[in-house]
Amino acid sequence: MPNIIDGRAVAEKVYVDLRGEIAGLKSKGITPGIAVVLVGDDPASRAYVRSKDKMSRELGLHSVKLELPESTSQNELLARVDELNRDPAVHGILVQSPPPKQIDETAIVRALNPAKDVDGFHPLNVAKLAMGDSTGFVPCTPLGVQRLLIESKIEIAGAHVVVLGRSMIVGKPVALLLMQKAQGGDATVTVVHSRSKDLEAITRSADILIAAIGRAHFVKASHVREGAVVIDVGINRIEDKNDKRGYRLVGDVAFDEVAPKAKAITPVPGGVGPMTIAMLMANTVKAARQSI
Repeated sequence: MPNIIDGRAVAEKVYVDLRGEIAGLKSKGITPGIAVVLVGDDPASRAYVRSKDKMSRELGLHSVKLELPESTSQNELLARVDELNRDPAVHGILVQSPPPKQIDETAIVRALNPAKDVDGFHPLNVAKLAMGDSTGFVPCTPLGVQRLLIESKIEIAGAHVVVLGRSMIVGKPVALLLMQKAQGGDATVTVVHSRSKDLEAITRSADILIAAIGRAHFVKASHVREGAVVIDVGINRIEDKNDKRGYRLVGDVAFDEVAPKAKAITPVPGGVGPMTIAMLMANTVKAARQSI
């Protein structure tokens, strides 16, 4: 059996480290603060925001949760973002995605103070990631993937990493992060996507395969070579009449058939997911530290 990479256990290790750093900041009169903004009433977004707020409070952060109606206009949301940009008690701001259709999400991201953009999507932070500037903020899920690999003692330097997916949320930033000339980097990275030719042949060449395509059970055993490390970023709902909710959560990887070939693999749920919130907390503490 492969090594199952336990994201919850690694996230707890992150929180142990953060608690020490938070205590140190508080001794200097600084309580790291995070504001999460939710526009509308999407159930999945609401649950995610609730989890972020709960963890913030458990860590002793100053937590602001703004829940705005579905009808909120672009200008109203921009005004709230501006208030948070100017609030010295708030070091990190996250506007939950996706917003209602009347909101231009790109404009909202650009309106954030880059020093408070703990999601790492502002153009300045994207540029800092590309340039290897450690003062920027890396998107939370890619940062969590890197931390999982490091904590699992998986060699990244010199490895061939294949990233399946090219989104600005995961695919592109995780490729930039793992190819950096730095600890946790120095990989040779290939990015593949829906238009890639000979996709299976490319993914089979990977020492580390990161699946972030958003399609349930897309990665089959034929995509993976023996002894590869498989990181499943996907989280998809599929119908399941045996579950009281009527559905269950699965990844982009067909776990049961891929796991026997893998050296190590993340499950869904319980793999990358817990690390996303852990890295959001870490980015918030970093923002507070850099504000001094």
